[in-house]
Amino acid sequence: MNATPEQPALTDPLRIGNVEIPNRVLLAPLAGIGNWFVRLQAKRHGAGLAVSEMVSSFGLHHRNERTLRELMRIHPDEHPVSVQLFGHDAEVMRSAAAVAAKAGADLIDINMGCPVRKVRKTGAGAELLRDPELALALARGAVEGSGLPVTVKLRSGIEVGDRSGFELAVRLAEEAGVAAVGFHPRAATIGHKGSPDYALTRELVERIEVPVIVSGGLKSAEAARRAYEESGAAGVMIARGSLGNPWVFEELTGRRSSPPDRDEVAAELLWVIDRAEEHLGTERAGRYLRKFYPWYMESLGAPAELAEELQRHADLPRARSLIVNLAAPVPSL
Repeated sequence: MNATPEQPALTDPLRIGNVEIPNRVLLAPLAGIGNWFVRLQAKRHGAGLAVSEMVSSFGLHHRNERTLRELMRIHPDEHPVSVQLFGHDAEVMRSAAAVAAKAGADLIDINMGCPVRKVRKTGAGAELLRDPELALALARGAVEGSGLPVTVKLRSGIEVGDRSGFELAVRLAEEAGVAAVGFHPRAATIGHKGSPDYALTRELVERIEVPVIVSGGLKSAEAARRAYEESGAAGVMIARGSLGNPWVFEELTGRRSSPPDRDEVAAELLWVIDRAEEHLGTERAGRYLRKFYPWYMESLGAPAELAEELQRHADLPRARSLIVNLAAPVPSL
């Protein structure tokens, strides 16, 4: 899989704590997107591990009904699966990690990299880079509360040139017992702009003993392979590059060498519609899916007016009828 001599192939197993993952290609946590069927989709197409969307540690601690019912839903075919938690209170994190473990998580991930203002202003996400002692306490709490391997996902720093995320990653590995680090080598303040610093990732790989999973800028299989080689990481974590393109996992694990045809794409989109309706009910699924349709339209070769109609209307039967003439048999669960 184009790995350097020192690196395993992306198809080789990866061990995080006591959990063995069948390969080194992961679905990243996708806020507001990475529910059970999106994770299951990634697993169906070859991802070794899928991480959930961000789940509030306070929501789990207080047993919020919707958080438990929707965000903690885990499909039997997902395992191993990681649940990502965010928060700013170590005791609450301990409690939430215990709830996630009881719900069936195989690993716990803590978000220490989210750049979104409404998350940072609570002291969570990337804001934890300013408070390393709290970050360490959160990780220790999750380890103690869950009894599972705990990983963290963080940025290299808050501002450009800031290495606070790098230094925190070292301390989390050496002092807090985290089992792996997901590292996005770009500053929180620039979001997805600029080029990720894969050389900095390699420096982290050489500095700590736990696996480092590289993230950021992996918009295609080619980009992911390049980042894997340049960083020397233990694996790759695909985020936006998988939206509307779960076949990227097949490319990276050697199951596919050419893009899907239109029938495959249409059938996959119909599968997504069915799962969303199962998860949310017809009315809510119709609204929720509006953000999904554009991800598939280019691959479908759909005219602009079809894409616009799908986004304007939340009617699932209408959406299916617009897609059905492009559809092949829908993948089974």
